[in-house]
This record gives sequence, C-alpha cells and structure tokens, in this order.
Amino acid sequence: MSFTFIDLFCGIGGFRQALENVDGICVFSSDKNKRARETYQANYGDMPAGDITKISAADIPPFDVLCGGFPCQSFSLAGKQRAFGDPRGLMIFEIARIAEYHKPSVLFLENVDNLARHDGGNTLKVILELLKGIGYDVHYQILKASDFGCATIRKRIYFVCFRKDLNINFSFPEPFVSDVAIEDYLDQDVDEHYYIDSPDIVFYKPDITERIKDTYRMGYIRNISQGRRIYSIKGLAPTFVVSSRGPAGGTEAYHIDGRVRRLTINECKRIMGYPEIFIFPVPEARAYEQIGNTVCVPVLKAIAHQIVASGVFESVQNEPCQML
Repeated sequence: MSFTFIDLFCGIGGFRQALENVDGICVFSSDKNKRARETYQANYGDMPAGDITKISAADIPPFDVLCGGFPCQSFSLAGKQRAFGDPRGLMIFEIARIAEYHKPSVLFLENVDNLARHDGGNTLKVILELLKGIGYDVHYQILKASDFGCATIRKRIYFVCFRKDLNINFSFPEPFVSDVAIEDYLDQDVDEHYYIDSPDIVFYKPDITERIKDTYRMGYIRNISQGRRIYSIKGLAPTFVVSSRGPAGGTEAYHIDGRVRRLTINECKRIMGYPEIFIFPVPEARAYEQIGNTVCVPVLKAIAHQIVASGVFESVQNEPCQML
C-alpha cells in the first residue's frame, strides 16, 4: 500500500531513500541549504523548497508521514549545546506547527544521541511533551548504525510518533550481527590528493589483521584532535562530521596499503548506505559537509519497514484525502 510523505530538513535525501524503499511517495521537500538542494535535485529530480519557517502549512500538500532529521547542532556535543536558545534548536517547533495543521498518521524524526542527555534530560522532556500535546504517541530509541549493517558507529536518537486515535503498537527494529568493515567500501584507484604524507604521523599501535566490530585508532597526525586521528580499515569508521578541521577533515584518516589518507566521497556514501548511482554535483568540500550532515540509510530503512509492518496505513485507508 502506497503512502505519501514530506521530507523536511531533507539534506541530500536519506529519509527519501528509505521511505521510497517501502513504497512511499514524496510530495514535498524542504531545506534551507542551497548546496544541499542542488544535490537533492540532481538525484531525485525535485528542487526542495527553502526555509521552512517561511512556508505556510497550508501551502504543503496533504501527506501521511512527516519525516526529517531536524538540525542537530544545538544539541550536539560538537556544538555549543544552546538547544532552544539557538534558532536551529527551534526547528522541532516548526515540525509541530506543520503536524498540528495536517495531522499526518506518522512523524519519523532523527537527531544526535546527545539530545537525550542534554540539560539533564529536560530538552528531551520538552520535545516529548510537545509531540504528545499535538496528539501523538511517541516512541524513541537510540540506535547505532553499526548494529544495522553499516561500517560506521553513528549513534543517533530516532522518534516514531503515531497519531493517538490510530492506537498503533510499534517496536523499533532489532539489531543484528553483520560482517562489515571499512575495507569493504574502498575505491580501487584513489587520487593522490587524498593521501597525507607528513613527518608528523605517529603510530602508537600496530595495525590489526582480523576484523573487529568497533573502531580501531592506531595513530595520529601531529596530535589526537578531530581530523587528525588514524584508524584501521579492519574496523568501523567513527561518525562522519561536518567539520573539516585537520588534514583528514570530517572522515578522519585511515591506514591503507601502508599509507595514510582520508576517505573519498564515494567511499563515504557507500558506508552511509547511499547507492552507487548517487551523485554530488557540488564542490568536494561541500559534498563532505553533506555526508557529515546526512543520515545512515540502512537504519532508516529498517525503521521504515517496522512502520509499515505496524499496519498504520491500513488503519487510515478510509482517509482518501491522504492515501493514494
């Protein structure tokens, strides 16, 4: 059974990858970032609308699912953690504004795992009360991408909210064991500009020969700050970040065939679960930022399958204004 969804704070379309995988049809998308909109249009054929705060809820077509990875910078350990004192932290209220107007069956949201701990749990409490107050039963859980077949840790909090009148039972997908490592996603031919040849490279551990289901940091470039750490490709990647500090940038560095380099954009997109045909029509620096900002597609796919399996769309099949 098909359903419709809107893709808010869409970035490069990780939610769209997941929801189209379970027969969802996107009817509206929005992102404030011009470069992200360019990448989205190049891959999906739709140019997202801009700043959601300037868009009336009435101008958005009816839909069944509201999805979005709302801005995380104000909740992240990597930021100043100003939460609702940062304009980006207020975007959850934009989600509530649109949901309260349209009353979709499902809200499907994502953010950094630190949101659950921010301000001693008070920030999460505000968000839960907000979503419950507009008529939703809220389910949330912190999941690691590496528990769902991804070669990166990337721990995030996910929210799946059902309209209260639907009385839907829901459980998040169960983690599973998979044999993946960074080495499975590497390019064969890599341009020289990705390599880091520096007298400041220090190895304080030997590389490993057997795979491990964790990151394995074995060295650094000058110091151990972000963008300078060196990892083994026999393990998992740490969370990619937007920041490009240090010679390895937001991907960190890896020991590959006796040399040290950062990951390529193609390697990053594979690790994050994007298909081989996915393209970045933007400068490389912007593409790395977009990778750092995006979601792990396999995790979203697993959750999306659980949403469909809950029977929510059968419950609303008599609502012709929303169902296709």
